Amino acid sequence: MTKLNKKKGFTLAELLVVVAIIAVLVAISIPIFTSQLTKARKATNQANLRAAKAAAVAQYLTDTKEGAVVYDYDIANGTIKAVTEGTAKDTATIDGAIGTVQYKTISVTVDGSTVDGSTVDGSTVKLAADPIS
Repeated sequence: MTKLNKKKGFTLAELLVVVAIIAVLVAISIPIFTSQLTKARKATNQANLRAAKAAAVAQYLTDTKEGAVVYDYDIANGTIKAVTEGTAKDTATIDGAIGTVQYKTISVTVDGSTVDGSTVDGSTVKLAADPIS
């Protein structure tokens, strides 16, 4: 009786097919993953803008200042402080938040002339050009 050499394993062609399939799956999943990260950052920026606006309005209503006041909202600590009186230069809306960067601080201008009872209609939100690196 002779023993036949039966080799166990995969052929080179089979391994190349598997590698090609994995490469196609990775090529498809990376753009999807990146777009999901962008959407998540945009949602985070929008939530931070809402929190900054709410904190600035609450701080303005508890302070005894009149006129336009600019507040800086520190996202990491969740704290707000009055910076100066006047108005912020660039404004952005909550719906206009971008998702390509994350922000450290948000400046909020609250104009006292628009205070009506317990609401402030004329507050504008400005994203500070201070992204997290």
